[in-house]
Amino acid sequence: MATRIKFGTDGWRAVIADDYTYDNVRVVAQAVADYARTTGLASRGLVVGYDTRFASERFAETVAEVLAGNSIKAYLCSGPTPTPTVSYSILDKRAGGAGIITASHNPYLWNGFKYKPEYAGSASPEVVAALEDNIRRIQGEGSAIPYMTVQEAAQRGLCEVFDAAPAYFRQVSRLVDLPALKEAGLTVVVDAMYGAGSGYLPALLEGGMTKVIQINGERNPYFGGINPEPIAPNLAKLMKMVPQSGSAMGIALDGDADRVGIVDEKGNFVNQLQVFALLTLYLLEVRGWRGPIVKSISATSMVEKLGALYNVPVIETPVGFKYIGPQMMQRDAMIGGEESGGFGFRGHLPERDGMVSGLFIMDMAMRLNRPVSQLLQYLRDRVGDYFYNRVDLHFPPDRGAIIIERLRSLRPVSLDGSKVVNVKTEDGFKYFLDDGTWLLIRFSGTEPIMRIYTETNSLERVDRMLEEGKRLAGL
Repeated sequence: MATRIKFGTDGWRAVIADDYTYDNVRVVAQAVADYARTTGLASRGLVVGYDTRFASERFAETVAEVLAGNSIKAYLCSGPTPTPTVSYSILDKRAGGAGIITASHNPYLWNGFKYKPEYAGSASPEVVAALEDNIRRIQGEGSAIPYMTVQEAAQRGLCEVFDAAPAYFRQVSRLVDLPALKEAGLTVVVDAMYGAGSGYLPALLEGGMTKVIQINGERNPYFGGINPEPIAPNLAKLMKMVPQSGSAMGIALDGDADRVGIVDEKGNFVNQLQVFALLTLYLLEVRGWRGPIVKSISATSMVEKLGALYNVPVIETPVGFKYIGPQMMQRDAMIGGEESGGFGFRGHLPERDGMVSGLFIMDMAMRLNRPVSQLLQYLRDRVGDYFYNRVDLHFPPDRGAIIIERLRSLRPVSLDGSKVVNVKTEDGFKYFLDDGTWLLIRFSGTEPIMRIYTETNSLERVDRMLEEGKRLAGL
């Protein structure tokens, strides 16, 4: 029986040797090749990148072999490469898109396949639908998938191995004043989380007074026993190292370096919603940018406050850069962001970039001459106090439809003593209260997991709101 290959918020992910097999990777690669042909992009070739997970380089070679077998040139990265670096290579080489072997922040048992179209962002829902249609057709036909070895492809000019870093470094130097950052004299700890971003920030910042201490930079497909997701539970070593070393901040990158985590000079984790608001304030006030802000439904209301203060529009989308990226391009947005720590910027990519995000926070600290904890106070002075948390709850797969139907039928008048003034159901169930608090309940597209998010006006109230979410779901 054929594996059901389904793309989630950003690509297909599965457990290695269970559903994530060479045969299934070949099916996805063939689906990409067929898509490139039908859209007229095949003649431009496709970039193939990969992360540091188990056998990622061999899976990437498999993709290149299938592309070459379809007479499509593969630009194969010469080593583990961050997703935003691979994405930028599409623009640099004017390629037709990219296939990236990565499961991002998933546990070590997983691997995945991200597809980036010619515009170098996450695949839109329309592109995903076309790829999944191709996958079902290929699986249904059951015919042999053409391929040739990387060596033969290279001889025929159908595979070129290249280093994606130099072009990406030139692009980053256009986005931020690297010479000033190099001479700022800051000490920064970078946690590569054993991922593809290892070595990138040290290389970008070397050669001056600024010192970069990198931790967890070696390749370890087990990720040291943690998930390579830059959130507080996974960053104990970084949170300890920053104050011990007298560093100005810590920057953590997820497994493929498209998401960022920030730690202040005291070793405190700065949550992802605060980072989004800091980046927005940096672009508006420090850099003087203007333009729309695009945010996912689970992202912070602080950017709405900033939008109102600086008279720029804020557009809300469902969760995922497959929704955020197209809106960024359509509206020439200055920033797009999501709750999970991914942020994209105008003039760069309609896509997340954890490395550029970290450099922008560094630049903000340098230009304002304030440590990160004081940058947060600078933010609070403008938007007030916001407190956030999220819980992920597993439930029996057969209960999902029952929970959703229950939520559809409920019409709560109040939550935790505050009046419900609006409910959105485009992506989950989001309840807005009259005091600015919101509660969101939504479901994973690939796993039996329910996520409950809240942002509210006091730390003590966060847990109460999360409990309200569990009560509404009947859990």
